[in-house]
Amino acid sequence: MFEIDIYRNRRKALKNKKLKGIALLPGNVESPMNCLDNTYHFRQDSTFLYFFGLDFPGLTGIIDFDNGKEYLFGNDVEIEDIIWMGPQVSLNENGQKVGIENTAPLSKLYDFINQAIKQGRKIHYTPPYRGENKLFLEKLLGISAIRIDEYASVELIKAIVDLRSIKEQVEIDEIEKACLTGYEMHVTAMKMAQPGIWEQKITGIIEGIANSGGGMVSFPVILTQNGETLHNHSHNNYLEEGKLMLTDAGAESSLHYASDFTRTVPVGGKFTQKQREIYEIVLAANNKARELTKPGVTYLSVHLAVAEVIASGLKELGLMKGDIKEAVKNGAHAIFFPHGLGHMMGLDVHDMEDLGQIYVGYDDETRPVDQFGTGYLRLGRKLQSGFVITNEPGIYFIPALIDKWQKEKINADFINFEKANEYRDFGGIRLEDDLLVTKEGSRILGKRVPIEPDEIESIVS
Repeated sequence: MFEIDIYRNRRKALKNKKLKGIALLPGNVESPMNCLDNTYHFRQDSTFLYFFGLDFPGLTGIIDFDNGKEYLFGNDVEIEDIIWMGPQVSLNENGQKVGIENTAPLSKLYDFINQAIKQGRKIHYTPPYRGENKLFLEKLLGISAIRIDEYASVELIKAIVDLRSIKEQVEIDEIEKACLTGYEMHVTAMKMAQPGIWEQKITGIIEGIANSGGGMVSFPVILTQNGETLHNHSHNNYLEEGKLMLTDAGAESSLHYASDFTRTVPVGGKFTQKQREIYEIVLAANNKARELTKPGVTYLSVHLAVAEVIASGLKELGLMKGDIKEAVKNGAHAIFFPHGLGHMMGLDVHDMEDLGQIYVGYDDETRPVDQFGTGYLRLGRKLQSGFVITNEPGIYFIPALIDKWQKEKINADFINFEKANEYRDFGGIRLEDDLLVTKEGSRILGKRVPIEPDEIESIVS
């Protein structure tokens, strides 16, 4: 964990948001795989980690906005626990590590909350994403688990998003560690991209690299020669000469900060002319996004500028036609680029989206666009120095989408469907870097994973 003052200052900053009542911040509990004693690898709730730093199950934090006190509730281990897990630090000692003086058994939390309810005090909590915590809050607050999200505190959500969006230097350092592991994962995958190799073999090896880096994968690995499926978690194919292998993967640091990279490489080490032409457009789009990323601009505007780069490049190849700005305005590019440019990243690979993506990715000034493609943009708001974001343009040829638009004559003024059908078996290309927004612009976090086509060919070969 970080130094004690990091957590003290974070809680102080939250109290300075001038909320009334108390913040109820449960950590996560163990989650069974197939029986109570056989659990998934434990992952602490990120908001709890941010304010309390303790990375083990069964804890709940309280921040009292009215009297300034902070509390940690949890149970000390018993002899049976020690037999299986070895000697454990007491709850009070753990509390002192992060500057919490008031600790008590979990049973006392029910008394504390009941008293607050009787006094008519506001109890702020964030929307739970795990069933165990939904039931826990139901028992604590008397609100049906089915309706628990309806009563989550928008005030608390906005306060937390405001604090966690700007990354401290210690957080940036952790993300850089995750990026180093991510770099090794991707270069290893590139070297293994040979005809006849089972996708699952490469996936398993790079997952092992993430684990050996001190954390785990930051999300389930996407590795496939069918890259036209955006989130393809099937790893059943054997790689074929002439195909493209898309790998979207990242790691967590030991403190759970994430990295998230995507690279697309030719199986066997040689791009075809078609593949290199499309690859160069995606690379130009990626570089353009980094060039435009700086404080004060909206990521929505960067996304749309990147869409114009993609549309312009595809027009040169005869896949699109007409006025480029009008094509993007009408969403014609989305047949080839049907997702958003990027998202926030930090303690979660999609940082804070458990709090409500609308609060993380947008603000009162910038609202989501209700249009296919751009409607999937997870981050559109005005950028600030200290944001960590992903930059991940792509071009995909999705046969079902081509068929639908051609049949319904969607954006027929801007798309050459005859030419598009020549690419039906192409797959997809996505190129993703992680960016830190700086005072002057932005920079790539970590050593940039090889991205130039000649370098890619050399590594795979």
